[in-house]
Amino acid sequence: MAQTAIVYTSTHCQYCKQVKSFLSEKGVEYEERNIDQDERYAEELWNTGMRSVPVTVIGESKILGYNITQLNRALEATQA
Repeated sequence: MAQTAIVYTSTHCQYCKQVKSFLSEKGVEYEERNIDQDERYAEELWNTGMRSVPVTVIGESKILGYNITQLNRALEATQA
């Protein structure tokens, strides 16, 4: 079953690109929400208490930055 993640990104963010590549390699579908292109996404992100990108939302997990360990853990939890 395809998992869906949400990735909050900004246009020139290297770590954002790495997170998207990581998810693609894992076969995880994701919705990109670029905070530079849509003010609503910036507001959504701000409301989560996070202040920088990337933030990846997988299930109940919110992962800040490009943290492979946390990303893998969150993906495993959604498969359990």
